[in-house]
Amino acid sequence: MPHHQYINQEKHLLAVDCVTFGYEDGLLKLLLFKRELTPEKGKWSLVGGWVETHETVEEAAARVLRKITGLQHIIQEQVAVFSDPARDTGDRVVSVAFYALIDVKRHSKELLNEHGASWFAVSERPPLIFDHSRMVAAAWHKLREKASYTLVGRGLLPEFFTLTSLRQLYNSIFVQEFDPGNFRKKVLALNALQRLETKDFSESKKGAYHYRFRDEEEEVASAEIRNPILYRIGLALQKQENLILSVLTASGMICLQNS
Repeated sequence: MPHHQYINQEKHLLAVDCVTFGYEDGLLKLLLFKRELTPEKGKWSLVGGWVETHETVEEAAARVLRKITGLQHIIQEQVAVFSDPARDTGDRVVSVAFYALIDVKRHSKELLNEHGASWFAVSERPPLIFDHSRMVAAAWHKLREKASYTLVGRGLLPEFFTLTSLRQLYNSIFVQEFDPGNFRKKVLALNALQRLETKDFSESKKGAYHYRFRDEEEEVASAEIRNPILYRIGLALQKQENLILSVLTASGMICLQNS
């Protein structure tokens, strides 16, 4: 039986909203659908829904994405918590925003049509309900931040792709043109890709090799083989950083900032 201090507390609704990114024809795209609830019914909204009693927020985000796209095991990452008391005019709703990366060509078009969902270029999206534009901005910033220190593209690109396709994806994420030679050199230095023996001849007569993302286990093994001393130092520093962060969080000296 709940403690009386729990019973006497005001209850709030908990939701998830998914900033769903796709990539097509050189454009970073955003999946939106027409809201089915009042208020703001019929207006453009991010893909979202309520967190059910038995779910974590991650499970709820995966469920609503599966309902709209038909896809499972979607790459998703938490962006921020949006908790302004006036953010939703319908009630007091706290929303946890995620970004998700999906291959535009793999989702179910029938489900998208059923739910009135459509793809828009991120830079040309229509007006959105509530604070969803802030969620998009925060998610895009987080995606750029991640792409600046690790290789992004898994989920957005097909299984096999060329370095030109990867560079064009980065061009769309950062809205700038990367030098082909420098991009190739820096990307290959990460050793996160495996070159295949097949080629794409649509880009040139000579053809461009296909690549694929290495599995996480392959990346770890490759990093350890290339420089085992630096690899172990990196692991030690990461553990130390995580320990310091957990201590500061527990002591209340730092906290996660709401957007």
